Amino acid sequence: MGKRIAILQGHPGRELTHLGHALADAYAAGAAEAGHEVARIETGQLEFPLLRSAADWKSGSLPEGLRTAQAAIGRADHLVILFPLWTGTMPAVLKGFLEQIFRPGFAFHPRTDGRGLVPGLAGKSARVVVTMAMPAVYFRWSCHGAGVRGFERSTLGSCGIKPVRGTYIGKVDAPGFKADKWIGLMRQLGRKSE
Repeated sequence: MGKRIAILQGHPGRELTHLGHALADAYAAGAAEAGHEVARIETGQLEFPLLRSAADWKSGSLPEGLRTAQAAIGRADHLVILFPLWTGTMPAVLKGFLEQIFRPGFAFHPRTDGRGLVPGLAGKSARVVVTMAMPAVYFRWSCHGAGVRGFERSTLGSCGIKPVRGTYIGKVDAPGFKADKWIGLMRQLGRKSE
């Protein structure tokens, strides 16, 4: 039996022509070929307000336009989150989307003894795919991948999602960039649901 996979495309542009879209398409195609169920979420196509206070996050209601996306994430066994590196981390639209979706009562729950939180998304795994203009090795080792590593550990990890695997694709704007190599890799990962 196949897995349920939710693919979150985090490019904020409304056009669906970026490298990240091609990577998401390839992952989805590979997953479908292997019998996995795929739900796609294009954050750049969604309309939602940014959260402006802790009270809104804790007790505000999820915008109607995000209910389907949250339900797809809740059903998924595996998440694939793709985004371009902007100023060392994810674009603001994706961050705003995740703040809306990963709310108390969904991403985690208060412990019955009142001491801490229980992860609400345990049992799920994730792959984070980041595209960037700089060399990926430079980002990972010299910059320590701080903006992405924090997301993987703090946001996904604190909700119980593990393992979280990363794919960093660098020099995407360089002459001779071999997009087909990465598209093929995404198709393979989709088949394996990794």
